[in-house]
Order: sequence, then C-alpha cells, then structure tokens
Amino acid sequence: MPIKTFKPYTPVRRFITVEDFSDITKKEPEKSLIVALHKKGGRNNTGRIMVRHKGGGHKRYYRIIDFKRDKYNVPAKVTAIEYDPNRSSRLALLEYADGEKRYILQPVGMKVGDTVMSGPDAEIKAGNALPLVKLPVGTFIHNIEMVPGKGGQLVRSAGASAQLLAREGEYAQIRMPSGEIRMILVNCLATIGQVGNVDHENVTLGSAGRSRHMGIRPTVRGTAMNAVDHPHGGGRGKSKGNNQPRSPWNQPAKGYKTRPRKIWNWMIVRRRNKLAESASK
Repeated sequence: MPIKTFKPYTPVRRFITVEDFSDITKKEPEKSLIVALHKKGGRNNTGRIMVRHKGGGHKRYYRIIDFKRDKYNVPAKVTAIEYDPNRSSRLALLEYADGEKRYILQPVGMKVGDTVMSGPDAEIKAGNALPLVKLPVGTFIHNIEMVPGKGGQLVRSAGASAQLLAREGEYAQIRMPSGEIRMILVNCLATIGQVGNVDHENVTLGSAGRSRHMGIRPTVRGTAMNAVDHPHGGGRGKSKGNNQPRSPWNQPAKGYKTRPRKIWNWMIVRRRNKLAESASK
C-alpha cells in the first residue's frame, strides 16, 4: 500500500502523509458483523480518567473479528478487503462454504478470491490458522493465542510478525516483534504470515486537527505546567525543578521497571531489553 504525499501549498501539507487505500475493495462494512461503539473518553465505570489524552473523534462502528478461528476444516473464500477504523491493520471478509461470513486480520499477500482454512489439517500458507505443534520451525506467524481456545491476543497490529523458533515438550518458543523470546503452549492456534498494511508506520499525521479527528487529545509537557500540577513544573525558564524524568504521579520514567512479576514470568526465555544490553557491549 503506497503512501501519498502532497505539494507543500500550506505548511501542514509539507509534512502530512496519508494512506492511498488502493487495497480497499469494499467501502461499507458487513452489516451483520458490526455493533455500536460508545465512546468512553478514557474513563472507567466511575467516571475517572484511566487513560489520558482520549476524547472526541469521528463516530465508529466496531467490527466483530474472528480471533479464535474455530471453524475447523471448512474452506472460506476472501470476498473483500476492508478498512477498520479501530485498528492499524486491514480486514479480510471471509465467506465460508456454508454461507457464514466472518472478519479476520488480512495478512500480507492475501487478496480477493483466495481460499483459507483453519484447523490442524490446514495447508501451510498465509492466512491459514493452525496449532503451533503443526507449524514448521521458522514459520512467521501472527494472531497468536496465549491460552488454547481463548483467541489470538499477540501480534495483531499492522506489519507485525513473530517467528516460531523451536518446540520442546508441550511448549514452543516464539520470538516476538520486540525481540523477546517466550514459551507458548503448542496447542495454541496461530495464523501464518505477517499482518498486512505494512506501510502504516510511515504515515505522518502532520496536524492537530487530524489527531483530534482520530480521538487523540493534546499532550501537554510537564515543564510547561505549574509546580502544583506536575513534578517538572514551576521554576524559572526551562527547568525540571531538580527532578528526574517522572510521571505526574511521581513514577520514574527511565530505568524503573514497571512490568509486574506474574506467575507466568518463567515462560519468558529472553527479555526484550537483553537485546539492547548486548548491543551496547
């Protein structure tokens, strides 16, 4: 999918880039696969803001996506490639042999007219979903389950892919897009290939209005605030007030480990920050 640029007839147009949407084959979503999506503005059920800088934006419908791929051994034909405002990747609309329609994430190379299938006996090709135990070592995968039958939770954004490195006993070793290597049960399902819309990372929003249209509110620097509002605020000129980089709630922003130590911590073979440490040596 190419990226469009513009002649700089305004200062904003000099930097702004957009997707050309040439890969989209159907404009309107499938009515049977959409539900209303109510805006939360980053707030929880008590009205407190849990995620900052969210609010406004264009109205959207949520597309119901088949992350489970649990319709085994039934071939499905790709009838359309669609845009999804709720995620960076494209959607492929499947029509199964029995007439049922479902959305899946579009992998690289998938086009209208292709046939896909899921299950242990499916062919090894992009778009098919199989258990990790049935995949050849070295295969690039996405939409990976963490718990068998729960549905894909890992590697779902545009251009992302993981790699199956090894299998030992009831666990497989997967190299994640971050470089982390972790173990996942071999009974978990994964989809073959790389998630499509690879050029998404090259898009530059370029204007405040475009961010607001996407529901992204402005981010104010801590140093621009008063001392009462942020640890970096106050002082004369550009000063952090002798504070290390930290959040508004005083949590250090650099070097402080925030990842919780959960019971599945032992499943991580190599952490993502190990790559940075080895590169610096």
